[in-house]
Amino acid sequence: MTPDLRTSALKMIPLRLAGAALMAATAATIATMPVPVAAQETADEARIRKIEAEVRALQRKVFPGGDGRFFEPQIGPGTQGSATTPAPAIGTSAPSTTAVTDILIRLDALERQLQALTARSEEQANALSQMELRLAALETAGNVPIDAPAANLPAVQPAATTPVVVPAAATTPAVRPPVQTTPAPTVPAPTPAPAASVAAPSASRLAAVQAIAKPQTADAGDDEYSYGFRLWSAGFFPEARQQLTRFVEQYPNHTRISFGRNLLGRAFLDDNMPKEAAQWFLKNYQANKAGDRAPDSLLYLGASMIAMKDTKRACIALAEFAETYPLIASGRLATDYQANRAKVKCS
Repeated sequence: MTPDLRTSALKMIPLRLAGAALMAATAATIATMPVPVAAQETADEARIRKIEAEVRALQRKVFPGGDGRFFEPQIGPGTQGSATTPAPAIGTSAPSTTAVTDILIRLDALERQLQALTARSEEQANALSQMELRLAALETAGNVPIDAPAANLPAVQPAATTPVVVPAAATTPAVRPPVQTTPAPTVPAPTPAPAASVAAPSASRLAAVQAIAKPQTADAGDDEYSYGFRLWSAGFFPEARQQLTRFVEQYPNHTRISFGRNLLGRAFLDDNMPKEAAQWFLKNYQANKAGDRAPDSLLYLGASMIAMKDTKRACIALAEFAETYPLIASGRLATDYQANRAKVKCS
């Protein structure tokens, strides 16, 4: 090889080495280059889509129908909490009934039941009130004895006369005055008058009294009262007082006790003895204000005060009668009450 060629060969060796080094550097650079941008963007988009799908699934579980496309109302118009919800959209689950909807439905049902119960209770209360009024009227009408005189007699009557009675100046011995109870605050009892001494009755009067038969039944107490009532009806007031006093003392718990005490007061009042009559009327009223003849006794107590010219006490008794027994004052004893009111001027 010539010197020139040798020199040229030596010059080309570095060039080859430099080319090889350049190729090696290029290969290393290519090996260390990142993934292409398009491939990287595709992977991120797939992850994002997966996350969005999972969020939508979670929203459908937590908020049914709340994915933005529609929203189900809890109560539709024209319904009472039980409206039918429309079909869920495609890809979403059916909305479930919430707790608020259930509470509203139950409240509506409770309100309807409460309204029905209230209406039924009002109807029953009205029916019960009507029954009580009818029962009170029946009891008032049933308290009148079979052999009683007319209810609308004047409060103070003149002494009755019968064909078989011969007037006599003397009567039977006076009856022991009854024990006076504590008077009511509004109607004080008058002071009892001492009994006057009397002589024995005439033979004709005794015969007339004996002509009145005494009942003989299984109820001895009722027989005693009925006999006193017959004597009073015949106008034998002293004999009636004696008989009725025996009944009141021997049968204080009899069903006719209110009748007996009231009739005993009538036997005094009809014999022009208003002071003694007032004692028995007041005692009968105070003993049992719900008694069969308690209203009559209170009314005749006012009549006794009128006969004694005691206007103040008469007005008190009449006012208490009208306030305590309004049905009787406008019914069974209306005539007697109006007659007594006409005799006095009450403020």
